[in-house]
Amino acid sequence: MTSNKPVRIIGVPMDLGASRRGTDMGPSALRIAGLGRALRGLGYQVETEQDIPVPAMETRSAASADARFKEEILTVCSDLCDRVRETLDQNDIPLVIGGDHSIAMGTVSGVAGHFRQKEQKIGLIWFDAHGDMNIPGVSPSGNIHGMPLAHLLGRGDEDLASIGGFKGKIDPKNVALVGIRDIDDGERKIIRESGIHAYTMREIDERGMAAVSREIIEVVNDGTAGFHISFDVDGCDPSVIPGSGTLVPGGINFREAHLMLEHCADSGRMVSMEVVELNPFLDHGNVSAERTLQLIMSAFGKSIL
Repeated sequence: MTSNKPVRIIGVPMDLGASRRGTDMGPSALRIAGLGRALRGLGYQVETEQDIPVPAMETRSAASADARFKEEILTVCSDLCDRVRETLDQNDIPLVIGGDHSIAMGTVSGVAGHFRQKEQKIGLIWFDAHGDMNIPGVSPSGNIHGMPLAHLLGRGDEDLASIGGFKGKIDPKNVALVGIRDIDDGERKIIRESGIHAYTMREIDERGMAAVSREIIEVVNDGTAGFHISFDVDGCDPSVIPGSGTLVPGGINFREAHLMLEHCADSGRMVSMEVVELNPFLDHGNVSAERTLQLIMSAFGKSIL
């Protein structure tokens, strides 16, 4: 990744996949914090920002308790998939800002589809407090923001798993799930059977983020054209990012998150990024958006010296 490549910021103001309202305002919070201006300060050309249309939750009801608002989320993710793929086809870097984590089914499908056309595959860094490996019928809540990674691996609902026209967007051996500390009983078995690389908070505590980050970079670059970062802000400790609806204490601290993203930038192999689950209604004076912005800058190459 080089700074002479244009960046396309794509907003997806959706909270249909979650129980708590407010992530639909995440894109606005990041824009108010100065996302476009900060990227330009790093030397990037920022193309005209775009938004994916999202229906309001108030105007509809969930048709299924096992996969709430599936049809609406499927439509949004299909549109996002097409937009991300077009962005990469134009040699721009997609930076997708959400929105709840269900949008990742659209983002990653678009990235994987672009490289699949070139007979290449991608790696995936999934930064999250949760596994996001539930599937309909196993998920205790039916909230789709807890299911996107499973569907990207080809499991679960046939429609959600087939966004972009194909299943199995990423090889499990090229997936690094980082920062997990809150896993549902049903998805624990799915994670263990999946073949992905999972880095729990215990492992990060014992080995240190520097060692884990170096290994993550190896995992996602093994035989791939590069990697996508799907960054859920709740992967960070709530003391760092209080503005999220799915907080879990005992998470990754500010410097650890910076270090991992600095390693990503140093590799020069990040092809796209998304940031999800930022909820300004639960924030304190937009501090979460401002800190998230600084983390994004590390991923795009900002360094201390």
